[in-house]
Amino acid sequence: MRGGTWGVLAPFAVFLAGVSWLGLSGAPDERGFWPILLAALALAISLATDRRRAIDVVLTGMSQPLVALMVMAWMSAGVLGTVLGASGLIGALVGLAKGAHLVGGGYVASAFAVACLMSTSTGTSLGTILIAGPVLYPAGGGLGADPAMLAGAILAGATFGDSISPVSDTTIASSSTQDADIGGTVRRRMLYAVPAGLAAFAVFAAFGGHAAGRAEVAMAALSAATQAMRDAPLPGTGSRLPLVMLLVPAFVIVLLLRKRHMLEGLLAGIVLAVALALVTGLIAPAQLLYIDAARFGARGLIVEGMERGVGASVFTLLLMGLTATLEASGVLARVVAFAQARMHGARGAEWWIVGAMSAAVLLTTHSVVAILTVGRFAKDAGTRAGLGAYRRANLLDVTACTWPFLLPFFIPTILAASVTASGAPFGMPRVSAWQAGVANAYSWGLLVMLLVAVSTGLGRRGD
Repeated sequence: MRGGTWGVLAPFAVFLAGVSWLGLSGAPDERGFWPILLAALALAISLATDRRRAIDVVLTGMSQPLVALMVMAWMSAGVLGTVLGASGLIGALVGLAKGAHLVGGGYVASAFAVACLMSTSTGTSLGTILIAGPVLYPAGGGLGADPAMLAGAILAGATFGDSISPVSDTTIASSSTQDADIGGTVRRRMLYAVPAGLAAFAVFAAFGGHAAGRAEVAMAALSAATQAMRDAPLPGTGSRLPLVMLLVPAFVIVLLLRKRHMLEGLLAGIVLAVALALVTGLIAPAQLLYIDAARFGARGLIVEGMERGVGASVFTLLLMGLTATLEASGVLARVVAFAQARMHGARGAEWWIVGAMSAAVLLTTHSVVAILTVGRFAKDAGTRAGLGAYRRANLLDVTACTWPFLLPFFIPTILAASVTASGAPFGMPRVSAWQAGVANAYSWGLLVMLLVAVSTGLGRRGD
């Protein structure tokens, strides 16, 4: 690249500046990131000394199996969420939650707990957002939930499982690179995860209602929502029948627990959702797919659901293309070498491991790739400094579960913002990736625990 390391990093500076500007401006639609990514890609290719090679690298990055999986997952989850919403399930859940007095912060904290259970049992943060988001987020419209806090709670619950589940990809990667057994690694990770999780639950319960949890405002919002429901009830609020659709996410979770592929689970969930909705009469066949002669095209729930996934899908394609230029440049290897040459003592080693891991995550925007990149450095340098395998693995994993779930240019925050589009028919506005990340109290708690642990040595002995 012309300009050396600075030339490699310049496109990412454009990307980060543009995404931060959009996020701080409150732009919630990930489609707004498309032009910024295109500009960053154009700059990367123009700075390459071999532009044909650079283009090949970009296209190779876009064509990875992981990218195809995410595109299919975004669109499949969009269809599943659309069908569940049209069946009246959201309205039925609102009625059920009101009966149990789960309103405002109580509902947001409960949504966090549900997402924690799902992500811990399945080990997939993205799958949790895709499956739980379109169900839990729209229901908050009639329950006095703050939109950003609710989106943050779903994202936080998804993060929780990613950080402690024995079958999480980050748990497996961090343990394997440090030659640590998964069981012991997870047990010691509780030192960081449990305090962060309890603090997050308390934050969501206290501040999850409208206007940052002020009781009088939350109650006024709930009263207005209740009156609106009386005047024009949500589909399903007058009947328990739509609750049968809860069998669909339960079925998908069972498939994931049985180690079935996430895409298989989503597609099977769509088939079951359509079948249940048609058999029970909750959805008419014509709603699924019909010809709109006036617009010369096909419309319906299936088409609308797939359209929900377009924004995140194109974002993913462009981002992975840009990231590929960084991986091909060797910058990450130089970051690790720089850290290794400047490390002294156990605490110094931990700071450099966390720093190198943070840099790798920020530059690759992919947790597992970052862990694999820094893993050898963490093992060699940490061993020389007397750090145990569990400690090294947990430093890698905890760091990987902070930045990607907080900052607005990572897939988890983009996806969390994307699924909030399902709340529009139920009075819940879309939130931006920036808002969802800022409201992720669990990852903020993990970050605090990480800094405390390295600064004080908490948990260093015996790890």
